[in-house]
Amino acid sequence: MAETTLQQWLDDVRLLDEAQYQMVNEVRSLVRRLVSSVAEQIKYGGIVFSASGVHFGGVFVYQHHVTVEFSQGARIEDRFGSLEGSGKARRHIKLKHLSDITEKHLNHYLPLAVAAAQHNAH
Repeated sequence: MAETTLQQWLDDVRLLDEAQYQMVNEVRSLVRRLVSSVAEQIKYGGIVFSASGVHFGGVFVYQHHVTVEFSQGARIEDRFGSLEGSGKARRHIKLKHLSDITEKHLNHYLPLAVAAAQHNAH
């Protein structure tokens, strides 16, 4: 079976739900603005983000929401109370509306997620 490309994945998301497609694209834009040399890869059913060769998170689409996952989210101080999850390492922010990106302070958490993942890798 052929590997899904990033564009194919985005096209599929758009076909299923335009609002979720817009959320994914806004998350991607924010990541590119805040994280230098970010790489994107389709993996685990979503887009996984890496910086300097270290996976720090990703964006995933579910039936009624989009999540932004942080690989080492448990190491991040949850200043705004936006992080969800109780696993050993991962945390996520659940987005149900485009406005959640701002209201849940995703711009604050992204650089912290990169730093936490890179710290854990060393």
